[in-house]
Amino acid sequence: MSHEHSALLSVDEAQRRLLNHFDTLPAEQVPLESAAGRVLAQRVYSNLDLPPFPNSSMDGFAVRVADIEGAQPDHPVILPVVADIPAGQVSRQALGAGQAARIMTGAPVPQGAEAVVPVEDTDFNVREPGVDAPGEVQIYRAANQGENVRPQGQDVQRGELVLAAGAWLRPQEIGFLAMLGVAQVPVIRRPRVAIFSSGDELVPVGQPLEPGQIHDSNTYTLTGLVQQNGGQVIDLGIVPDQAQAVEETLDQAVDQGVDLLLTSAGVSVGAFDFVRSVVERRGELGFWRVNMRPGKPLVFGHYRQVPFIGLPGNPVSAFVGFQIFVRTAISKLAGAQDRPRNIQQVRLLEEVHSDGRESYLRAIVSRQDGELVARLTGHQGSGNLRSLVQANALLMLPSGVKSLPAGDMARAWLLSDVLVEKVP
Repeated sequence: MSHEHSALLSVDEAQRRLLNHFDTLPAEQVPLESAAGRVLAQRVYSNLDLPPFPNSSMDGFAVRVADIEGAQPDHPVILPVVADIPAGQVSRQALGAGQAARIMTGAPVPQGAEAVVPVEDTDFNVREPGVDAPGEVQIYRAANQGENVRPQGQDVQRGELVLAAGAWLRPQEIGFLAMLGVAQVPVIRRPRVAIFSSGDELVPVGQPLEPGQIHDSNTYTLTGLVQQNGGQVIDLGIVPDQAQAVEETLDQAVDQGVDLLLTSAGVSVGAFDFVRSVVERRGELGFWRVNMRPGKPLVFGHYRQVPFIGLPGNPVSAFVGFQIFVRTAISKLAGAQDRPRNIQQVRLLEEVHSDGRESYLRAIVSRQDGELVARLTGHQGSGNLRSLVQANALLMLPSGVKSLPAGDMARAWLLSDVLVEKVP
């Protein structure tokens, strides 16, 4: 057994070898509304201040600080209101000594104003639109210099570096770029991943099963994972167990300019033999044995200079293999850091066993008595996709560890932001 494990590639070494064959894709300009989920190709510097002008953070009255010194509810200061400033309009009238201006949230503070007193600290506690400003206002309290005024450039200053290259553009980054007036965004081209299955036992979803046949589920799982990680899927479907059909399918993908060929082996060994013979005729394939569970067998190579990854055919092995290897490859193609794994320390509610390989066991994590606890979802056979559906985490056992007792701490890779209320 020790000899067998010494011949296995570590997960880190397999990852390193595989990633050496991937380079960042070129950049392209896309409209801002199409940039969500993409990776920024170059730094973004602000070409304006945010806020672009001093503005009020409250509905209230712009004043000079000295004019309302000592104001109290029983001794209000009464000021004439000389301007009414809604958001989106600039007052042409500067604020003189002993004057006030009604101002709405976000509106530019008039020249001469030093603070904004909220409406609730006046005798005009009105926020409804369409109500005219009063001729004069009673101020019930004093204010400090700059109170309730957001100064120009408080958030961002012109020329400041605001986004680094390689950033994933989430909805908040898209909104921020909109605030900066960026209409076209330089992003890395979306990685194009061709997915196909091979095996005469595989049947498309929606078609009745004959004896000995199974539905092709891995294509759907892998498609969702590629899209979830920023890739564009080219679905090549189920390829018959014929060398010519396999070659025509792969050529079609390469001619479409794909960046990665991705497959998961069918149940039958013979199905992959056709793929192997075709790929090796016009490229090369390596068969790796990785020190991990599930997902020990991994195929990597090239077909007509396009990287080729073959994941195990068992559904859970294909899922875990994608998360460990394909996800990082797509991130590198996309010019981004691999999205960080949400790994937490959890206390085991039961004893867990493995075979000494680096293991990723399906588990349910919940919070009990202020700490995270975990229990396995059931038997860990790599064909048991239901146990992966029930799981919200992968319990990670390092290489060389064959068991951990209940009550021990372990690392869990959370697959969801949602924790169940209680581990069943």
